[in-house]
Amino acid sequence: MSGSNSKHAVVFAGSPMTNLALYHRIRFAVGDPTALIELPGDPKQRLLIIRDIEMQRARREAHADEVVCPKDFAPKDWEIGDRELETAQSVAECLRVKGIDHITTDRTLPAIYAHYIQKAGITIECDPDLGVFDRRSKDAVELQHLREAQKITEGCMQMACETIARSNAESNGGLIHDGAPLTSERMFELIDIWFLKHGGSTPHGSIVAGGSIGADCHDRGTGQLFTGQPIIIDLFPYIKSSHYHGDCTRCVVHGDIPDEVAKMHATVIEAKQAAENTTRAGVTADAVHSATIKVIEANGYSMGLPEEGSPDTACTMPHGTGHGIGLDVHEPPLIDVGGPELVEGDVLTIEPGLYCKAIGGIRIEDMVAVTKDGIENFNTLQTGLSWS
Repeated sequence: MSGSNSKHAVVFAGSPMTNLALYHRIRFAVGDPTALIELPGDPKQRLLIIRDIEMQRARREAHADEVVCPKDFAPKDWEIGDRELETAQSVAECLRVKGIDHITTDRTLPAIYAHYIQKAGITIECDPDLGVFDRRSKDAVELQHLREAQKITEGCMQMACETIARSNAESNGGLIHDGAPLTSERMFELIDIWFLKHGGSTPHGSIVAGGSIGADCHDRGTGQLFTGQPIIIDLFPYIKSSHYHGDCTRCVVHGDIPDEVAKMHATVIEAKQAAENTTRAGVTADAVHSATIKVIEANGYSMGLPEEGSPDTACTMPHGTGHGIGLDVHEPPLIDVGGPELVEGDVLTIEPGLYCKAIGGIRIEDMVAVTKDGIENFNTLQTGLSWS
């Protein structure tokens, strides 16, 4: 513990384009090394150290009280020629000049900053939860960004599902689109182009997995798609203008829907509804997942990975019900066993699924915001298997 005369600061550092904890703190995107120092005071002073050519824009747009550049706090033995090295040294010098003897930082602080801060005789405490709650409870601007992201995602999802449903089938059941086999790879191209035209990108890829390939819930999919099989489409784009993500999963069956696929789908829809009905501020993520489990098991299916040696007809749900989403596709909280209490402003995916090697997979995913009394569902797109 620090002494009564010690001076304490909070430090976030890295590139805001990749260090999303820092970006969330300053709401300013730049690709160069940047640091935010929250200095003691009432109120605390937020000092932003950023490359000199970014200072003018940062003073207009960043959430900071003062904006400086690394050379404003250059130590006597300053090593130059490396932007990250320069910034890390200036952070340590700034802390020394301000009389700071210990700092708290979050889980994302790069080691180079810790090295120079400790070299300056300043102690460091890592708080793994620092900033996590702030990012979970989305403000009004963030909620609107996520609504818009999901609207864009649904537009692409409708295109993808209808493209598959309206394709033609060869005599062997293989799907044909514009005179050529319709494969997962061709769908990835169509999806990428659609997002490019609508302000998004797919840095994490997408999932278009048909038949038995879809039995692995995170297999991206490969090869030709076929009629009469469930095809999982999972889209989780990055929206360039806001830096937030969409996330939506739907399933499509070209042609007739097999009875067992229809049963799996009906169970997943029922489980999704039960989870959504349970979701509200003050309820635990564990309770939401329990609502999913209850429906899955009541319909004769099981939870967890299939046991070794199980027949290909074994059908299970091996994953949690969902996760938080925002600047990252996957953020706290995890909607699974032992999940924490939900807070107003959490934005979650609700995505139960069932998977069977002999048949394929079914997963339906919506994005919802947690409210005091329930949820706001950002999805409006239909959840059925027929899209023609």
